[in-house]
Amino acid sequence: MNRICLCLPTNRACSATVTAIHREAAYAAEQFGADVQLLILDSSDDLTRAEHARVAAALPPAANVTVHHLGEDPQRDFLRRVIRRAGLAEPDRMLTLLLPSGVSYGSCTDRAFLLATALGCHSVHRRDSDSTYQLLDGQPVFPVHHELPWLGRPAGEASASVTCTDLDPAHAERPVSLAGASFIGELSVDIAEIRRLDEGVYHDVVGLWAPADASPQDRRQLVEESFTGAGTAPFTGDHATLTLVDPMRVDMCNIAFHRDVYERIPLPPATDTIGSDYFLIHLVHDATLPGILHNRHIENFYTPERRTDAGFLAYQTRFVKFLLSMHYFHHVYDRMAAEGARLLDDRQHVRADRIVEFLRESTTLDRAENVWRLDRVDTAYRKLGGRYEEFAERLAGRRLQLLAEACRDIEDFALLTEAWPHLVEAAGHEGW
Repeated sequence: MNRICLCLPTNRACSATVTAIHREAAYAAEQFGADVQLLILDSSDDLTRAEHARVAAALPPAANVTVHHLGEDPQRDFLRRVIRRAGLAEPDRMLTLLLPSGVSYGSCTDRAFLLATALGCHSVHRRDSDSTYQLLDGQPVFPVHHELPWLGRPAGEASASVTCTDLDPAHAERPVSLAGASFIGELSVDIAEIRRLDEGVYHDVVGLWAPADASPQDRRQLVEESFTGAGTAPFTGDHATLTLVDPMRVDMCNIAFHRDVYERIPLPPATDTIGSDYFLIHLVHDATLPGILHNRHIENFYTPERRTDAGFLAYQTRFVKFLLSMHYFHHVYDRMAAEGARLLDDRQHVRADRIVEFLRESTTLDRAENVWRLDRVDTAYRKLGGRYEEFAERLAGRRLQLLAEACRDIEDFALLTEAWPHLVEAAGHEGW
């Protein structure tokens, strides 16, 4: 029986999502004969976590579905045991990278990867707490429908079961390593207000995540596509393509990875940085590992806390840190794209040593490009006025700190990537 990890990381109230994802778990078990380990990683406050625990305990029994609802204390205990078994030189630092005090989209998924390994799972299927499933004829449209059948199997075997194939025959013997789709609804990044206030400022700010030397045309195209997902058209029928999945066409709220990917390379542990969990999507594409791109898109929505003053400041900080991180990731992505299939060893596994090399190279880049990004953000936000101008004032006092953090985040990622094989092995032996 194929054992999978269906994962929901959360730091907010999402009882309805807990109930809905349990239905997807039951669907996976019933329709595909999977052994589903439903993993809810809960970093919410005490009252919210208690409510989630009540909801989880009240879920109806489902054959071959096991629910794990873990707050940060049991997660921390598990990580301490794994780190100790791995015999790493800096255990406290490693624990901080994997379970930081701040919000880290990459770290929460890294914990899911290690727990999935401990549970003996063959794949991880991630959903998010600020999204829901579409409906067709009153029934939820579950992405696992396309994720489960082919992950880990040679791509050529899947070609007869998808709608179409856009894959070089040379890649047909490589394993299907990713299956994913995108979202419909609101922008994945909460910056729609900027576009409503000033289209020109929106273009300037969003365009900052392009490489500094991008042409005006490429930058314009990037802005038009960024954070929009699959638009707003609802699901009407299945379409799946066997391909090298374009990272711009999938979202981490709607993704599944085979263990041969996430057990070799983790996600960046950067804190307070949106997009820090997208690295593996780029890696799978650039290493020419096949995937399935489908259209069972998740519906994205915004949660109320983003509308508060504190929520606004936190989210805008995460957005700016994302822009700064791209200075380093563009270098790494370019190196990975140039390397292509040479990123794989003779067993079609990603070579972690090459990824570490590219990460460490990037930390030597001149920070002038990021100084330019901060200058552009400052100008743009002051032009918008109001709370954006207030945010620019706060940002001005943190410039040196943010520049240093952006580089240190990459150094931390390189360190974690070097330690990752030892952590994965230890998690497998430790079990759950």
